[in-house]
Amino acid sequence: MGLFGPVERLPEFPDHVELIEVADEEHPFRLATSPARNFLNSSFAETPVSRAKEGRPELLLHPEDAAALGVENGGRVEIGNRRGDVVLHARFFDGVKRGVVIAEGIWPNSAHERGEGINVLTGADAPAPYGGAALHDNKVWLRAL
Repeated sequence: MGLFGPVERLPEFPDHVELIEVADEEHPFRLATSPARNFLNSSFAETPVSRAKEGRPELLLHPEDAAALGVENGGRVEIGNRRGDVVLHARFFDGVKRGVVIAEGIWPNSAHERGEGINVLTGADAPAPYGGAALHDNKVWLRAL
């Protein structure tokens, strides 16, 4: 099996290594695309009961981050990066670390306002050392609409 990505940056022994998208001035937030409680996988995102329990695609963010951006609880927000942008509804959650936002679920594209889902913002680059999926390594910007 061939090697992928910046293998030379991997430590000799198991350790944390910054081979991820790091928040910066233009993209001050980290995006996690965690599964929603009622969506085990994308099949459940299509069932009426699961969709009714989840309501709509939302973005969980810390109330202090929201206040700094003028975002209202339940208000529309645009979130994006160099890959694209998506509109979601904000949901305040003080259980998330400041600087991190969470888009729960695996909502189908049709559930989103612009017809494109959260995967528009996620990368598909194969991470070091042997590929696979690079999960939760997404830096984003956010603004109130």
